[in-house]
Amino acid sequence: MINFKWTVTGESPVHVRTVLMAHGVTRTFLKRVKFHGGIITLDGVEVRVIAMAQPGQTVGLQLPPEQANDHVATSFKPLDILYEDPHFLVVNKPAEMASVPSHLYPDDTLANRVKGHLTAIHAPSTVTHIVTRLDRETSGAVLFAKHHFAHSILDKQLKDHALDKRYIALATGRISVDHQLIDEPIGRAADSFIKRTVRPDGRAAQTEFWVRGRSRSATLLALKLHTGRTHQIRVHCQSIGHPLVGDWLYGKQTNPWIHRQALHCARLRFYQPFLGKWITCYAPLPDDMAAVITNELVN
Repeated sequence: MINFKWTVTGESPVHVRTVLMAHGVTRTFLKRVKFHGGIITLDGVEVRVIAMAQPGQTVGLQLPPEQANDHVATSFKPLDILYEDPHFLVVNKPAEMASVPSHLYPDDTLANRVKGHLTAIHAPSTVTHIVTRLDRETSGAVLFAKHHFAHSILDKQLKDHALDKRYIALATGRISVDHQLIDEPIGRAADSFIKRTVRPDGRAAQTEFWVRGRSRSATLLALKLHTGRTHQIRVHCQSIGHPLVGDWLYGKQTNPWIHRQALHCARLRFYQPFLGKWITCYAPLPDDMAAVITNELVN
């Protein structure tokens, strides 16, 4: 079982619920605790959330057990870990690896390998809570939570735009502006189940980019996602007439140095509330991205 304890501060009594919510326990998660076997205590005695806690008392939270998902296979193949603590895990996903299992990739996705890692270290739960996903051909940092409470905390950070992901990409052509915020809604393309497009009835999407280098045929970009739509960077770059180098779906797969879209999640930053500090992880540039940048911009 995974347990947490917090000492009540201040000078006046407060509801136990108030203490829990001050430490990131949402109303939705409180319902999960109540109905799925979690326990809330005050100085070691089980109580309801409406109980009053005095300054100096200890509020405890025992997380409800998580049912293992037998449909997710366990893979013990290598995992490139960028950061790990008892609650969170950040890994560097290689290109051509799916983030989660599907009928096309059932056994050796990033989630399968994370489950293998959690099994190997005898983690309290082997449920793979993926928080940020990348397209199969996109490389870089991916964030996992090790339990449902940690996942709910990061979900709130996503909604509050506090979780920060930064990308490196190489776009075709020479982009003239140095900085731009692309604010265009994205929806499913009418002629494809996979492909997305900018359309008026799509969901709001904002991608911000800064130019870091140019040649006659390509532009090196640093990008920040303000929303998280499917294929967002790829769609937005195509929408301004500069699809990513190597992107077969939104451009052309003609580059000799890279056989996927030239897109890499290079930095991921989130707040670790149990340690009280921000965590920043960097994913090194893979060889194919380094090669295409070198040959498109330097040579």
